[in-house]
Amino acid sequence: MEGFEVSQSETGGVSILCLKGYLDAHTAPDLENAIQRLVDKKTYEIVVNFTDLTYISSAGLGVFMGFIEDVRKNGGDIKLTNMKPKIYRVFDLLGFPTLYDILDEQQTAVDRFSKN
Repeated sequence: MEGFEVSQSETGGVSILCLKGYLDAHTAPDLENAIQRLVDKKTYEIVVNFTDLTYISSAGLGVFMGFIEDVRKNGGDIKLTNMKPKIYRVFDLLGFPTLYDILDEQQTAVDRFSKN
């Protein structure tokens, strides 16, 4: 089984989480912890970059649903970027494009925060 990594950086006051590998029920807590750390620091402008993510399960999707209400209630958002077509199809199948900004490029997502 593939591993999973979350790395964090910041650009222009926006936190970037880069996902790599295999996001399933066993690795979802790693993503959950990374987002929770941001929320605990009152960081509510979050971009999640999926460039190196090869798989996502419903448990991974659930992590995003678990945080979006709290983040938006605090004036922020979670924007999703750089999805491979097979990852996007999973999000699309469950109606995520109506709930989230899903963008092709990380910089486009970062720029959207400055326009709010």
